[in-house]
Amino acid sequence: MELDIQCEEMSPSRWAELLTTMKSCKTIRLDDCNLSSSNCEDLSSIINTNPSLTELKLNNNELGDAGVEYLCKGLLMPSCSLQKLWLQNCNLTSASCETLRSVLSAQPSLTELHVGDNKLGTAGVKVLCQGIMNPSCKLQKLQLEYCELTADIVEALNAALQSKPTLKELSLSNNTLGDTAVKQLCRGLVEASCNLELLHLENCGITSDSCLDISAVLSNKSSLMDLSVGDNKIGDSGLALLCQGLMHPNCKIQKLWLWDCDLTSASCKDLSRLISTKETLAEISLIDNNLRDSGMEMLCQALKDPKSKLQELWIRECGLTTACCKAVSSALSMNKHLKVLHMGENKLGDAGVELLCEGLLHPNCNIQSLWLGNCDLTAACCATLATLMATKQCLTELDLSYNPLEDEGIRKICEALRNPSCNVQQLILYDIFWSSEVDDELRALEDSRPEVKIIS
Repeated sequence: MELDIQCEEMSPSRWAELLTTMKSCKTIRLDDCNLSSSNCEDLSSIINTNPSLTELKLNNNELGDAGVEYLCKGLLMPSCSLQKLWLQNCNLTSASCETLRSVLSAQPSLTELHVGDNKLGTAGVKVLCQGIMNPSCKLQKLQLEYCELTADIVEALNAALQSKPTLKELSLSNNTLGDTAVKQLCRGLVEASCNLELLHLENCGITSDSCLDISAVLSNKSSLMDLSVGDNKIGDSGLALLCQGLMHPNCKIQKLWLWDCDLTSASCKDLSRLISTKETLAEISLIDNNLRDSGMEMLCQALKDPKSKLQELWIRECGLTTACCKAVSSALSMNKHLKVLHMGENKLGDAGVELLCEGLLHPNCNIQSLWLGNCDLTAACCATLATLMATKQCLTELDLSYNPLEDEGIRKICEALRNPSCNVQQLILYDIFWSSEVDDELRALEDSRPEVKIIS
């Protein structure tokens, strides 16, 4: 049994009602429910008396250190079988870390700990690392984003990594680590016996100076499948160094996020080689990099390669125009693997989308999710988009937000949604202005086709 409630104010009577339900739940998720430390005393009792409970998610509640202390009383009981604990943005400080250390040391069932968006600080996380080093700890996933960590944390993290071969996921994004600390961390990862699968280092003050060390991790850890270094100024020179590790035969990367990394079209030669030869690579994000049409055309050549197995390409806000759309269309007509294409916030225009649709309508194309928000589109391209929606049954998600489609365009889209052949299940239309008559048509459409979700 699963209890999943979000964004609900808890009255005493509602809370009492839920407590009865919780006694038999395997999963309890209560994000954004205005919970406090007093609720944690009840939850501690549930943890203690419900041995089937394996996941507890309490993100974005003002639990405070006192609330975590209550929770940990239940977590320390022998009857507790909890495996996943989410406490993101719960107003915790370093004071909570000693209590959590006790749980990590004593509770081998706990495999996931998510404590990001809390002011734990370097001192607090050092205490957590002591718990991780306990032989009883079997932690596999540790999330420490926005925890006010500094470079001083790396020695403790490396010691924990050395002692914990079970650790598979480590997220340190949005902490001011800097190049020196990241280099030290990477050397520790290369030496550690852990089989890390996910490493997130977004917005950690990384430059090209760290990239050779990150590349060494990619070369040495064939287990690493998910790497995110977005929002770091690594530049084209840093990307070239990363690609040395990414192209290594040992590297089995599947998901690579390089958003806002100061990349230009100069990086696209290396990226194209990666896309066309690394058959494990399934998802790449290049959002907010100045790739321009010339860079996109290089990427399209890679997408045509039979060895490319890329399924998701995120190229929002990359300085693209109508000029690259013929190349994208050609790639779409030849690539059977690509399922998700995010091209929002590029000046594609109606002419560009008309060209894209030629490739999207090709029998080889299997796109399921297409994002074209803020692409300078008007009602003029909506007849072609409507044809795409009614023809391409694999297309289940379409985003046309922030485009001046007006009544004429929205009516064409509605007509496509009424077509029995249309399989679009989610249509996203943020910030598009239409008349009250068209609004009534949209609401009637939702009533007649409840499987379709229109988000506006």
